[in-house]
Amino acid sequence: MTAKDSRLLAVCGKGGVGKTAFTAMMSKVLMDSEDAGNLLLIDADPAKGLTIALDVEVKRTMGEVREEIIEASRRATQEEKQQLSEMIDYMVLEALTEYERFGLLAMGRSESKGCFCPVNTILRGMIEELSGNFDTILIDGEAGVEQINRQVMRRVDTLIIVSDATSRGLQTASLVKQMVEDEGVIQCGRLGLVLNRVQGNEELVEEAAAKVGVEVFGYIPQDEAIAYHDLVGKPLTELPPDSPGLLAVREIVERKILLA
Repeated sequence: MTAKDSRLLAVCGKGGVGKTAFTAMMSKVLMDSEDAGNLLLIDADPAKGLTIALDVEVKRTMGEVREEIIEASRRATQEEKQQLSEMIDYMVLEALTEYERFGLLAMGRSESKGCFCPVNTILRGMIEELSGNFDTILIDGEAGVEQINRQVMRRVDTLIIVSDATSRGLQTASLVKQMVEDEGVIQCGRLGLVLNRVQGNEELVEEAAAKVGVEVFGYIPQDEAIAYHDLVGKPLTELPPDSPGLLAVREIVERKILLA
């Protein structure tokens, strides 16, 4: 698979619906799949939820890189600014943490106030260039999709909206659909909905999901193993293979993502 064939995936959803848990389980499935190839995970949530769910550490976040660039630019001479621009790619590479089965970039928080669009554009370009070395890129984002476009990628192949079986979660899903299809906030080839923590009310949930007008990729049942791992801080990549939630995510990934 060449760089231009990289598969770009992103996950978003309302806070508290299990978006990051889904992304962590999806990461596990992709790590286990030969079809996914070389995997890059991007934790675009400022709270670094995916990093926590995977129980991994990063030496430096992209937010910290951004702060270093802004601070250095404020006090640098013109010559030093030129040297800084030549060092940015190395700074981004230092933020990439590589593990046995995947690479990880954590966006983190940016503390500086104000608009630093040129810095964001430079870093986004570097991330896109770096991503060309991977076959599959999976982004764990926030509820909206603006920061994916602004800070990470201008486009994704598949955007997955995670919702629980509540009207508020589905309203957020509908809003994301509007942002993508009507407002063009991010270029997206395909949009899908995943319903999480479904507890025996599939028919009612299916009717509610149909009103959003987005293809339903699948349903994930309530799974006590996921809740236990979250409670005690065990990484979700260590869920037992017969975990109902993990099995459901595996089916979604294999049927709706890798074969698409």
